[in-house]
Amino acid sequence: MTSQPTLSKAGHGPEGPGGPPTGSGLQAGLKNRHLSMIAIGGVIGAGLFVGSSTGIATTGPGILLSYALVGTLVVLVMRMLGEMSAANPTSGSFSAHADRALGPWAGFTIGWLYWFFWVVVLAVEATAGAAILEGWIPAVPQWGWALIVMVVLTATNLASVGSYGEFEFWFAGIKVVAISAFIVVGGLAVFGLLPGVDSDQAGLSNLTGHGGFLPNGAGAVLTGILLVVFSFMGSEIATLAAGESEDPQRAVTKATNSIIWRIGVFYLGSILVVVCLLPWDSKAIAEDGSYVAALDSLGIAHAGQIMNFIVLTSVLSCLNSGLYTASRMAFSLGQRGDAPQAFARTTHRGVPRAAILVSVVFGFVAVFFNYKFPDSVFLFLVNSSGAVALFVWLVICFSQLRMRKIIQAEAPEKLVVRMWLYPYLTWLSIGFIVFVLLYMLTDTEHDGRSTVLLTMLVAAVVLAIALVRHRLAGRSAAATAPERDEAGVG
Repeated sequence: MTSQPTLSKAGHGPEGPGGPPTGSGLQAGLKNRHLSMIAIGGVIGAGLFVGSSTGIATTGPGILLSYALVGTLVVLVMRMLGEMSAANPTSGSFSAHADRALGPWAGFTIGWLYWFFWVVVLAVEATAGAAILEGWIPAVPQWGWALIVMVVLTATNLASVGSYGEFEFWFAGIKVVAISAFIVVGGLAVFGLLPGVDSDQAGLSNLTGHGGFLPNGAGAVLTGILLVVFSFMGSEIATLAAGESEDPQRAVTKATNSIIWRIGVFYLGSILVVVCLLPWDSKAIAEDGSYVAALDSLGIAHAGQIMNFIVLTSVLSCLNSGLYTASRMAFSLGQRGDAPQAFARTTHRGVPRAAILVSVVFGFVAVFFNYKFPDSVFLFLVNSSGAVALFVWLVICFSQLRMRKIIQAEAPEKLVVRMWLYPYLTWLSIGFIVFVLLYMLTDTEHDGRSTVLLTMLVAAVVLAIALVRHRLAGRSAAATAPERDEAGVG
C-alpha cells in the first residue's frame, strides 16, 4: 500500500509556486511571447490541414459537430491539466501529476507512452516534410531531406531552450497568420464581399444542401470524431514548457484560459469556411485536400504551393515541438527514477542533452522503418501509438479527481485555476473518452479497432514493466530496512 502523495514531493525536487523548478537543471529560457505562441500554435497541427478532408468527405457539414464535441472535451481536459499545472508547474506535466496522484506506476506508464507517441510523430512529420521538399528540390532524395530536417532541429533543441522557443515562435506565427488570413478571405467570399472573386459554389447553403447537414446520418458524427480526435494532440505542450518559462503559473493560467477561443477560431472557424466555400461532396476536397480545394475555388493562383508551404511550416513546428516534448518527458522520467539518470542531467545551458539525443535516435530509427518496412514495422508503430492521446486525457481526468483533494488539503492558495463543476464535468469527460474508445473498437473501416487494440497492447507491456519495477523496488527497500535498523542500533 502506497502512502498518500504530497505536493512537497512534486517531481522529486523542490519547485516554487510562482517560479521555475529549482535544482532541476532546467533554466527559465522561454519568454512570455514564446509561451503564448506555443500555446496558440500547439492546437494547429499539420493534421488539421491534411486530415480534415477525410472527415468532411465521411461526415459532410456535420463534421463541425465532430470538431465541436472533441474540442469541448479538449477544453475540459486542458482545464483539469491547467488546475494541476498552475498549482505545480513541472516539465513532466500530466505524467508527474499522475505519479503523485495515482502512483508511480501511472506516471511511469503514461510518461513512456507519451514519449513513444512523439518519437513516432518525429518520423511521420520528417517524412511528410521531406516529401514536400523533394518536390521543390528533387536533386536531394527524400531520405536526405528527412535527415537534414531532423539534424537542424536537433541542433536547435541542443543549443538552448530559448532557441527552441524562438524557432517555435516563428513557425507557430506563420501558421497563425496563414489560417487567420484563410478565415478572413474565405469568410468574405462566402458572403460575396471579396473583390474580384465570383465563386458560384460558395455560400451558407452548402451547410444544408447536397443531402442536408448530416447527409450520411447522425452516426457519421461519431465516425468523424474518430477521424479528428488525434489532430488535437499537442494542446498540452504549453504546460510542459511552462516549467522553463519566466512565470510558469501565469503561463499555464493564460494558456488554459485561452484554449476555448483558440479551438473555436482555428478549428471550428476554418472548417466552417471550408464547408461553406465548397459542397462537402466536391471531388476536389478528396483529391486536393480541403484547404487547397477551398483556395482553388477562389481562383487564388498557386494555391497548392501556398498550402504546401503552410503544411511544411506546420510539419517543422510539429517536429520542433515533438523533439522538445519527448526530451522533456524523458528528462522528467529520469528525475523520478523511471528512466536512466543520464536523462535528468543538463548542460550549462539547462538542456537535457542525453534525453534529446536518445529521443532523436529513436526518431531516426522510426524514419528508417518508414522507408524499409512501411507496411509492417512502421505501420505497427503508428497504429500502436494512435490512441495514446485518449489514454493521456483519461489519465489527466483521474489525476485531477485526486489532486484537487490533495491541493485543497495542503495548499488551497495554489488553486488559481479551477475545473468547472468539479467533479461532475470530470466524470462526464471520463465517460465520453471511454465511449470513444469503445466505439473505436467497432470501427474496422478506418482502422479504429486495430489502433485501440495495438495501443492497449503497448500500454499493457509498459504497465507490466512499471508494476514489476515497483515490486522489485519494494522488495529491495524491505531487504535493506533490517540492515539500516541494525546500523542504527549499533
